[in-house]
Amino acid sequence: RMTPGSLDNMQVVVADIEAGHADLRGRGVEVTEVQDMPWGSFVYFSDPDGNGWAVQQTKPRTATS
Repeated sequence: RMTPGSLDNMQVVVADIEAGHADLRGRGVEVTEVQDMPWGSFVYFSDPDGNGWAVQQTKPRTATS
């Protein structure tokens, strides 16, 4: 059995990071501001057990020549 709070960066992918961020805030979750990276946008929070979560919106892939 795992110790509560021992997991870090479990990840969920969403279609709209701004909507996901607003939903989490609306539910009273302490969540980071949206962080934009070249490969996607992220917000981070901890669940009531102390496990760390990342919510990601991926960037569209581009075709290469």
